[in-house]
Parts: sequence; C-alpha cells; structure tokens
Amino acid sequence: MKETLTYKILNAHKVSEDLENNKMSIKIDQTLTQDATGTMAYLEFISFGLDKVRTDLSVSYVDHNTLQNGFMNADDHKFLQTVADKYGIVFSKAGNGICHQVNLERFAVPGRTILGSDSHTPTSSGVGAIAIGAGGLDVACAMAGMPFTIVRPKVVGVKLINKLRDGVSAKDIIIYLLGILTVKGGVNKVIEYYGEGVKTLSVPERATICNMGAELGATSSVFPSDEITKEFLKIQKREQDYKPLSADEGCQYDEDITIDLATLEPMASCPNSPDAVKPVSELKDIKVDQVLIGSCTNSSYYDFVKVASILKGKKIHKNVSLGIAPGSQQVLQMITKNGILDILLEAGARILESACGPCIGMGQSPATDAVSLRTFNRNFYGRSGTNSASVYLVSPEVAALSAVNGYISNPLGCKKLDEFSLDVDYPKCDSLLYQPEFKAEVVMGPNIKPLPKFKPIGHKFNAKVMISLEDNITTDHIMPAGAKVLPYRSNIEKISEFVFSNIDEGFSKRCLDNKSGVIVAKQNYGQGSSREHAAIAPRYLGIKAVIAQSFARIHKKNLINFGILPIELDINAKLLDEIEVSYDRNRIVVVNKSNNETYEKMNDLTDEEYNLIEVGGLLNTF
Repeated sequence: MKETLTYKILNAHKVSEDLENNKMSIKIDQTLTQDATGTMAYLEFISFGLDKVRTDLSVSYVDHNTLQNGFMNADDHKFLQTVADKYGIVFSKAGNGICHQVNLERFAVPGRTILGSDSHTPTSSGVGAIAIGAGGLDVACAMAGMPFTIVRPKVVGVKLINKLRDGVSAKDIIIYLLGILTVKGGVNKVIEYYGEGVKTLSVPERATICNMGAELGATSSVFPSDEITKEFLKIQKREQDYKPLSADEGCQYDEDITIDLATLEPMASCPNSPDAVKPVSELKDIKVDQVLIGSCTNSSYYDFVKVASILKGKKIHKNVSLGIAPGSQQVLQMITKNGILDILLEAGARILESACGPCIGMGQSPATDAVSLRTFNRNFYGRSGTNSASVYLVSPEVAALSAVNGYISNPLGCKKLDEFSLDVDYPKCDSLLYQPEFKAEVVMGPNIKPLPKFKPIGHKFNAKVMISLEDNITTDHIMPAGAKVLPYRSNIEKISEFVFSNIDEGFSKRCLDNKSGVIVAKQNYGQGSSREHAAIAPRYLGIKAVIAQSFARIHKKNLINFGILPIELDINAKLLDEIEVSYDRNRIVVVNKSNNETYEKMNDLTDEEYNLIEVGGLLNTF
C-alpha cells in the first residue's frame, strides 16, 4: 500500500492502535521543553521517581522568560539547569536562542518523532521529522519512556507548484493557507507538503511554514527530506543525520490543496487572528508605528539576508520603532560576521536578545492604539501586551519595507538576496549548550511550589457558569503570558489569579467564592499555546467541566490530564446560570437549571480518558 510521508513515520513509531476510537500511540524519540512550560513539566517528571530520561534525546531551553525581573525567573532557570544535569537532559542557556530555531539547527533529524511542550514544536518538521506540540505532562510522560497517544490524523496533501516571485516568501504561503483552512481547519490533521515547488524552498522556509501550521490547529506539518535537507544538515555539520524520506508516488491524501507559488502575493494576518487574511495590496497606506522581526517563525539567517537587502543604504521612518531579534546565537554570529548587523544598525534597528521576547509579551509592547507589524505567528487579542494595539502578521520583506516607508508596503518585485550570499560558514555555536553530567542536586527557589493534587470531580455535580464565551478562545485568553504573569508559572496558586484576567478581571475571585464552576464556550476552545497552565489554573479554581462546541487538540488533552471534563455541546447558558452535569461511561447529560433546558450526548471519551477523569487526572495514577 502506498503511504504518505506522515504515515511512513508514524507507522515506524507505532506502539499500539485503537481503531475503534481512531487513536494510535507512538514512541517519541526526542523531547524539548522551554522555560515557560518546562518548570511544570520537570516537576511532573520528578514526581515519577525515575533516575534519568528514557528518550534518545531531551533538550531543555531557556528562551521565553529571560527578563530577570526579581528572583523568580533566575531561580527557575537554576532549577531547570540542575534538573537537566541530574536527569540526562541537554540544557540550552538563556542567550543561546529560541528553542525551535536551535532545535532545527542542532538536533532535528529526518524520520524522528519529537514531542515538545510548546505548540510550535512542528518547526522541526521542516527537515522531514514528525514534531508535535503537547502539554507539559504529556512531555514528562514521553521523557519517562511512555508512548504518546494521538487521534489518527487525516493527512492534507498540499501540492506546491512553480516558484515564488521576488518579494514573496514562505510566510505568505502559510498565511494564504490559513485563509483557506482557518484556525480550526487543521485539528487532528497533518499538513504534508509535496510537489515541484517544494524543491524551491530552503529548510528555513519550510520550517517557517511548519511553524505556523500550529495556527491551523494541526497535529503537525511535514516536508520531505531531500537534497535541500541534506545540504542544510551538511552546513550545520550534521550530514550524518541525513536520510531521504518522501511520500510514495501516487499515495492518496484525505484532502488535496494545490498552491501555485507563481501567483501568490504578499499576505497579512490582520487583527486579531492568524486567519483574518488579506493581501498586503489591500492594506497599503496604513500607518505603522512598530515593526518587529524575529520569533521562531522568521529569525533565521536567510530571513535577515532578505531584510538587509531591503534596508541596505536606507533609514527607517522616524515614526517607526524597528526591533530585530536573531533566532539563535548562530544567527547572531553570522549576521555579525557577514556585515548584515551593521546594515541593520545603520538603518536604525534596535537589536533584541535571541529569545522569544515580544512574541510572548516579554517587552516591546506597542503604544496605545498603535499598528504593529510582526513576523511572528500569533496576533491574538492582548498577546502583545497592549489590548488596543492592531497587530498584523507579515513576512520579513513586508516588515522591512514598511519600516522604511512608515506605512504597510507591498514588497512584490523586491530582490530576495541582492549581493548577499547564502553560501557562508555556519558556526557550530554550542558554547551555551550543556551536556548532562548526572551529578547535580536539584535546586528549587521559594517561588517553586509543589504540584497541586486534585480530587475527582465525581459523576454528578452542580456548578454555576463562571464565564460564557464565543468562538476561538485562545490559551492567551485563558492564561495570559507576559512579564507580569510568566514568573509564576511554577506557582499555580499565584498564577491562577490571572485566569481570564484580560477579558474578565473578576473571574478568579468569582470561582473562589463559588468553590466550583463550569466554563461555557463556542467552537475551537483553547486554541494556541500548549501551556497546560490554562487547564491547571482553572482546575485549581474549582472548574470541573468545560462545555464547548469543539476543542483545540492540545487543550482538550490538557483538560483531561488534569481531571476537567470536556463536553462537546452547544448549550444556551450565561454567567452564573446553574448547571447540573451527570455522566457515566455511555452518556453525558447537562441540565441548565436556570432555564430548564436539557442536553444529552454520547460520552465520546476513550476508556483511558474516562479513567483519567474518574481518578482526578493523570498525576493521580502514579
């Protein structure tokens, strides 16, 4: 039988299969964590009582919360480093770069499975791996050698034909696809790219596309491993990791999409969703206040070559603030040695740390009502740190040209490379990567609190509606990030004060006053970041169930992992309505006692998921 590339890799790692529930469990070769989610993941791993990780490779990155504002962040980083040393995990110190950029450079291998406690882990699929984002507890289990269970994904075949015109980039491909599929169109699917157009894309470009596949809600995205991949691994001095991998000729996809790269034009994701897509040509003359180039989506050397081609000999507009964040120490060294950094500085750019930074709300918040153009992957409401700002997601070319002109500008026809060469030396840059010595004692600062233990919710309970929400509620809505919140990521009691704080400041107190509650929402609840705090903190506040028309993949699994019942129903409810929930293995009944409406559905949880709800969450099984 002819196989897609997706199933070649998944089937090679298959541990078991549940055809009745359309699930499969796979062996995980590699894991990655970052500091915003890693502290909780390692507390969970430590609770298993093992002496070391059971993966081929696990890497702990510090890249999200690098602002040393008070003792909390520095303490957590010390905790992460000592955990890594003791349990056999490679440690990437702050300053080494963004986890996905560094992982692509140093560790991603064709044909491997990678599980990361960050939703943009599929960046590494740009080399022909299957990389998947998950909650921290699932990653902790993978580090303990347990298989990872997923819905058997449908495979969307995206055929790329022809080649991009000058001024059009890989970012435009994925934004265009978001306009077709929307932020929920990839749920329980893998997006697989093939066709002659694939050969025209470098690995950094492929990684950009895989990175933003997370915004489709996809389980993963994947490109074949070919001669382009081989050359990338060769310049990273990892040629031994190469092996060719591609789909069988004539394999069948569950869905088919064709994109003619030659007809594509520069695109933008408009406020406040990645799928609010328009051609840049329709946005011309919108005044720009801020431009930020970087993030795990567009911070490669290749990206900065294109930016320098546009900025060379020019100055940014006097009313624009331009911030640039190289994705890794390797990228920073390269743009320094090859004269690109000088061009950026002479144009008036501010050089930021090689970290996630503004993408996760850590600095560079725009002014009130400002327009901010970002080469990032998310523009959810409030994520920038300024609720009133209008944030557009664009390519490096659009960002650079707009920074010069002071308004959103169309780079169609701009030369990609000018005189800059991609045939340059790529330094190894392992000075901030530390191999484990298996001898450290774990150091925990006072902000690191014990893991909370939750009692089962029971098979029947009454609770009031604590909040009623619309479609596409993100984990940024549920559990905001940013410099004010992230330092408490290892302190659930404190971080729970911020649940829904950007849209409902009274939520936390209301939950504590009522001692229990349910959340009601519409479609695609929990899209975005993999942060399991968006499940743990509401559970700490007494939330027993979330009733929504549909759920994002990672968040639904996080809810189950921490004993919150996810119920897929469309109910008519409002704030403080009294809800009665009863369920058994076969059915779920929800009664809105405030208006006497009853809703019933089959219980679609698997036996494993049902058992986790019964015992109060995965941690209660150890």
